[in-house]
Amino acid sequence: MAQTLYFSVLLIALCSLSECIQRRYHHINMTMNWTEAQKYCRENYTDLATVNNINDMKQLMKSVNYSLTIYVFIGLKRSSVYKWKWSRGDPVNYTNWYNGDSNGPGQCVYMRDGSWHHTDWNMKMRFICYNGDKGFIIDDSSVSWRVAQIFCRQHHTDLISVRNQTENQEIQKIMKDKNISEVWIGLFSDSWEWSDESESGFRYWKSEQPNNVGGSEYCTAVSVTEQSQWHDVGCSESYTFVCHEDNLILINESLSWSEALRYCRENHVDLVSVDSEKIQFMVTKVIHQSSTDAVWMGLRHSCAVGLWFWVNGEMVCYQNWAPGNETAVNDCDREVKSGAIQSGDHHLWISLPQSHKLNFICIKK
Repeated sequence: MAQTLYFSVLLIALCSLSECIQRRYHHINMTMNWTEAQKYCRENYTDLATVNNINDMKQLMKSVNYSLTIYVFIGLKRSSVYKWKWSRGDPVNYTNWYNGDSNGPGQCVYMRDGSWHHTDWNMKMRFICYNGDKGFIIDDSSVSWRVAQIFCRQHHTDLISVRNQTENQEIQKIMKDKNISEVWIGLFSDSWEWSDESESGFRYWKSEQPNNVGGSEYCTAVSVTEQSQWHDVGCSESYTFVCHEDNLILINESLSWSEALRYCRENHVDLVSVDSEKIQFMVTKVIHQSSTDAVWMGLRHSCAVGLWFWVNGEMVCYQNWAPGNETAVNDCDREVKSGAIQSGDHHLWISLPQSHKLNFICIKK
């Protein structure tokens, strides 16, 4: 009983100590076309800049020397394939289409009776913003999707992402209580892709952009003089540019968990501790390069006390277990289990014997 109480107190204490691993941006004060800039960033950093949310955008602009440039390239480029994206940059792992109809190139999404429908950007209706701890906020104004997005970003966080059935039902209940039939949500379709192949749906276009003047504006530049908003521009134009450097690195070698831990500590800092939703999101940006079905993370089970621990010393507060895996540790007499994250669509955590050979993710700095 005393031991149980001790670890409960320890859990509460350690769950408040999580540190965020930040992406770093570097403004390169040389003018190049987009392809040359991409090559430079990949050779010297991680890639041309990816932006996942408004906080990333603020950090990116802190790196830019305003006196030396008007536009800077980032890593967003037009492709021929349309995909659904969340305005906040969340991965699209859940959908609730009306009659399964998800075809909607260049369109955005509203909710009616709990089901999702796609339509033109310029329709006008009410909308729901996400505002952190304050949750979902319905605005009574009837506006276009773009205007709703701008309002939510200026006054709250962003248009809402609906990440699971529970959130979908919660929003449906709010709409019913307020007698509202239709609202914009943050899902939209576009054909823009990031240089590092991440799935971030965050966009910060200036009004009326992208406009593809002349049918040849396939790359993206940030306007330093227009509130950091984005323009589509020709890829052959010459601008300064911003690279990003990730603090996470996927090691494409197949090692046991103990070997992976030793490798990270000898060559970088440590195996990654995915102790927050933010770090889980960052892991998904590098895991797609894996050659194994799962990758090791710095999670280990202690048979002595029956708890999972991160190698950075924290308890497991944030969790993303595949069903049944958190408790699949009853064979302590055989081999100690460690935690891995699946390389597939949902990136769930699984429990595996430490002797399994997997790729792994290290913290670089």
